[in-house]
Formats: sequence, C-alpha cells, structure tokens
Amino acid sequence: MSLFMVVVIGFAVIDADYSFYIKLVSPPVLILDVSVLLEVFAAALVVLIAIEIYTNVTLYLTADVIHVKLVVATALMAVARKVITLDTTDLEPLYFVGYSGLGLAFGVTYWLLWRGK
Repeated sequence: MSLFMVVVIGFAVIDADYSFYIKLVSPPVLILDVSVLLEVFAAALVVLIAIEIYTNVTLYLTADVIHVKLVVATALMAVARKVITLDTTDLEPLYFVGYSGLGLAFGVTYWLLWRGK
C-alpha cells in the first residue's frame, strides 16, 4: 500500500509539473491569469493531500493505530483545498454554508484533539 501511494504521489507531481508547464508555454507565453493559477494551486494541493494520506497509511501499517489527529488534519486540508480552488460563478449560497460548516467542524475537532493531547 505504501509503495502504491508513492507511485500515486509521483504521478501527481508529474501531472502538476506538466500542467504548469503547458499553461506557462501556452499563448500568451509566461503569463498566467487567475483561473490558471487556481488550477496550478489545485494540482499542488492535491500532491500535498496525497502526501498526508501516505503518512496516514504508513503510520497505520507501522503502528496499527489510526492517528485521529492526523486524519482530521488531512480532512481539514482537503476541505481547505476545495474552498481555495472553488469556482464560485455557478454555486448557490447553500454550498458556501456547507463548506463553511465542514471547515468549522473539522477545525473545532482538530482544536479539541490538540487541546486534549
């Protein structure tokens, strides 16, 4: 499983690099607009989330314990990634309420776990 995650992370890095390169050399060359930057950031954040999941899997395989704090941190990072790269043009206000509720719930959960140590 760890080897599989390393391969997935490797492909995610290659994909992020490739898409950034393609966007950079497409006309107008060396100029990136906001939508392109959001795509690049989304790809980079996917790599970071994959690394967090790899850490979760590795810890579970070595310690046979699920580290709840790390899992909650990974979920919080995934929700943050979605909010950061969210295309707000076609969304209803209820989506924002849902995402803010998810972020708040994971944030409070992480804070409670951090306080409890």
